[in-house]
Amino acid sequence: MGKDKLRRFAEVNTFSNVLQLDAGKPFKGQWSPGHFKNNNPVVLELACGKGEYTVNLARLFPEKNFIGIDYKGNRIWRGAKTALEDGVPNVAFLRIQIETILDYFGEGEIDEIWITFPDPQPQLSREKKRLTSSRFLDKYKPLLKPGGFINLKTDNDGLHAYTAEKITETGMKLHIRTEDLYHSEFADEVLSIKTYYEKKYLKHDKNINYLKFSFE
Repeated sequence: MGKDKLRRFAEVNTFSNVLQLDAGKPFKGQWSPGHFKNNNPVVLELACGKGEYTVNLARLFPEKNFIGIDYKGNRIWRGAKTALEDGVPNVAFLRIQIETILDYFGEGEIDEIWITFPDPQPQLSREKKRLTSSRFLDKYKPLLKPGGFINLKTDNDGLHAYTAEKITETGMKLHIRTEDLYHSEFADEVLSIKTYYEKKYLKHDKNINYLKFSFE
């Protein structure tokens, strides 16, 4: 492991806005009053990487609480550090495996979920690892409040199509679908937030797909 990674791992352990593994479990069902000390809605970003979406959403919506979830602490370090340095109080990061999400959040606790540029897991043998597979959707459903949205931004056309099929198969409600976000009517200030990876894709003229859907 490189020196920079080791430094980040050590530093992230000192951040007040980062909770790792079991440290997040006591807040299950109580993230707003317990961690954020308010009663505001909670929004998750899954596989948040460097946390660009988490932090920028928090800037746009100070009346909501945002939690970025990823297992790689050296990635979380960047978003957590930015939020602390810039004084963005409505941000937290949780270092866990997304498979265990039901251990950390209560029923109906989440208002919205963002999934931005996840690993598309293109091999059929790894379908269960896709963050929009039935396996994961079944975990999100009890966590979302009635009418709560799931948002998927991806450069991967296959994952976009796969998720659209899942929406149809499972009877979920599709609110927005576009295969070319930045040439559509939907590219507002929220959807125009760009992650590190998205910027790389756009340099190569890659189209960006977007889906917004809900369980009801």
